[in-house]
Amino acid sequence: MLGHRSCFFLFVAVVTSFIGMPGFSLALDFQPISTDELKMAEEPKAPSAAAIILYREVDRDDSGSNGYEDVYFRIKILTQEGRKYADIEIPYWKNGISINKLHARTIKPDGSIVNFEGKVFDQTIVKARGVKYRAKTLTLSDVAVGGIIEYFYRIDFPPHYIFDSHWIVSDELFTKSAKFSLKAAAVSSYHLRVEFNLPPGVAPVITTGQAYLEVHDIPAFHVEDFMPPENELKSRVDFIYTTSYEKDPDKFWMEFGKQCNGWMEGFIAKPKAMEQAVAGIVSPGDSTEVKLEKIYARVQQLRNMSYEASKSEQEQKREKEKWPKDVEEVWKWQRGGFRDLTWLFAALVRAAGIEAYGVWVSDRSEYFFDPKTMDGNRLNTNVVLVKVNGKDMYFEPGAEFVPFGMLPWSETGVSGYKLDKDGGSWLKTPLPDSSQSRIERKAELKLTDSGDLEGKLKATFTGLEALWRRAEERLDDEAARKKFLEDEIKGWIPAASEVELTSTPDWKSSSPSMVAEFTLKVPGWASGAGRRILLPVGLFGATEKHLFDHAQREHSIYFSFPFARVDDVTIELPPGWQILNLPAPQRNDGHVIVYESTAVNDRGMLRLHRALHVNIELLNVGYYAALRDFFQIVRTADEQPVMLQPSPASANN
Repeated sequence: MLGHRSCFFLFVAVVTSFIGMPGFSLALDFQPISTDELKMAEEPKAPSAAAIILYREVDRDDSGSNGYEDVYFRIKILTQEGRKYADIEIPYWKNGISINKLHARTIKPDGSIVNFEGKVFDQTIVKARGVKYRAKTLTLSDVAVGGIIEYFYRIDFPPHYIFDSHWIVSDELFTKSAKFSLKAAAVSSYHLRVEFNLPPGVAPVITTGQAYLEVHDIPAFHVEDFMPPENELKSRVDFIYTTSYEKDPDKFWMEFGKQCNGWMEGFIAKPKAMEQAVAGIVSPGDSTEVKLEKIYARVQQLRNMSYEASKSEQEQKREKEKWPKDVEEVWKWQRGGFRDLTWLFAALVRAAGIEAYGVWVSDRSEYFFDPKTMDGNRLNTNVVLVKVNGKDMYFEPGAEFVPFGMLPWSETGVSGYKLDKDGGSWLKTPLPDSSQSRIERKAELKLTDSGDLEGKLKATFTGLEALWRRAEERLDDEAARKKFLEDEIKGWIPAASEVELTSTPDWKSSSPSMVAEFTLKVPGWASGAGRRILLPVGLFGATEKHLFDHAQREHSIYFSFPFARVDDVTIELPPGWQILNLPAPQRNDGHVIVYESTAVNDRGMLRLHRALHVNIELLNVGYYAALRDFFQIVRTADEQPVMLQPSPASANN
């Protein structure tokens, strides 16, 4: 439901004539297999590949009111490792998007065929930093070295889903041959612009209402930890539908800004209704900051329809829910989408006599925005800029769980277009430093005679660390949330551990922090060395244990946001045990990254302090060697042991 709540472009599509264009051969059916493909034992252009894509086809149709994309894969298995591609994942965003007409088969090396007749699962896939996506998953049988796997499916899009129309050409496997085609949306007042990032000498064929591309020998795309969004780096073609024929970016965005400002002002221009509403929220004697906090909290109490579980079309019709056409209806109905609520906040702030501006910003979770592309749809979310005592503050109460005065991580440090009657201007949203998004781990533990650590752990997630966890887990039940946290704690510890959540955090709040408490046991954390015991100081250092340990790096280093990890661990020793030797304090200051650790004998109690501050968002790959050296120092410091001497009775046992 974009419509009146954004200045995105909507279309009533008309089917385009599509005669005489190469491609578009895929009719969602398996294609013949050649003898050469069956005999193939290696690919000289990808000598170490476990598998390669023999053929891939993507045919996108934006011409109807409900667009779709047909996708076909044929994959050759070259090694035993390549057999893992029998486990197929088809990712998708669940809201309004569906995967249909899915078929798969295995071709054995002798040419015999095994059609897939098993079950297709719909699963949540968890990637690094807890990022989740939905995927259709299936596993093919009888997959052997020398064999081929094939599958095809259709992606059905929501109505008018053409604001994200593209071909992603690169794949994680070497691609021997691929074809891509497009039937463009056809409306007389709109035209199609094409932007592409392809290998030298490769370009799509573009005619009226259609596009076609054939490529060969596309290298495999290598995925690395902490890299920029994959789609930003891959070879791709973007289709941009726009009403403007303007070729000058400055003039384009001025036109864009005037249109968006006119729409926004029309949506929020209900001064009488907003003055009445704000009178019930703030008091005349409140300071500007207090007024903002009260208005922000009140808007976040409204029903946010954008964050609810997906509903079928039949359910929506049954409930007969209308989307508000202006802020007066948002307030009257006490509900709206995330953009509606954010614009309501702007209207209430203005009604309270505070200077506020609407801003369209670019989300950087999948792409990096470049104004030169002149794609207004990439400015895909709205925030409010408020002037507070000469200081700029940014707010987005329409994004759930966002603390007052912060933005979602993907909207920090990004380009935004500030709206005004003169056409607007560019700005950049602030990037919070590491101190604003922390994980603090406070552990009170006992060391047993057998070398086990047992006790309690209090984990406090602050700022963006709290926000993304709440957002990711918002639709899960308590059991899933409990497992999510317990698994995360186990992932912090570089040894097998037992973790039990004992105090559940507040998952539904937008408070700056969320606190969880656990019981913790790490069997055998301390190890014997003759008559002495060695206890590593880096109890929670597993996250950094293998970070950037590869000698070579292809992509830039990209952290979602600056962050900090601060540990305070107290360990009570068994009766009669003594601390013989402590590692020297460590401090490694890399300016944008700082690590420090200390171990202290506090009247027979062992106190361990560890802190890591990362104030980086994007780092050029040329600095990778220095970054790798830094984290090698971190790993070495975490492995430094405290030397303990057991009591004679314990040693004899």
